Amino acid sequence: MKFSVMVNEGPYTHQASDTAYQFTRAALAAGHEVFRVFFYHDGVNNGTRMTTPPQDDRNIVDRWSELASEHELDLVVCVAAAQRRGIVDADEAKRNGKDGDNIAPGFRISGLGQLIEAGIQSDRLLVFGD
Repeated sequence: MKFSVMVNEGPYTHQASDTAYQFTRAALAAGHEVFRVFFYHDGVNNGTRMTTPPQDDRNIVDRWSELASEHELDLVVCVAAAQRRGIVDADEAKRNGKDGDNIAPGFRISGLGQLIEAGIQSDRLLVFGD
């Protein structure tokens, strides 16, 4: 089965990101395909490399980055939601006159069309968070 996942909550404010990560990891381990993971609303906070949890806590951003690297996952952060929360890649930083980017490895910034395509291309689109 081909899944796409939508994450609407931040990494440390709600269980949604942890649950989405665990689901995605389990689906891949079971041999399913994950077409895309789309981060929307506060979920875009999963895509900032500036997250620095305490040493004894899980690093959710790193978990997503590592999973993307291992499985060539497409991790897409909504551009409008990201800009509102101060998350930019090199192109968006340049376009908006910022002095640096903060997108985490494995993530990319794009628009809502990527979410629509994920829904069309997948058998199921699972939404985690409000």
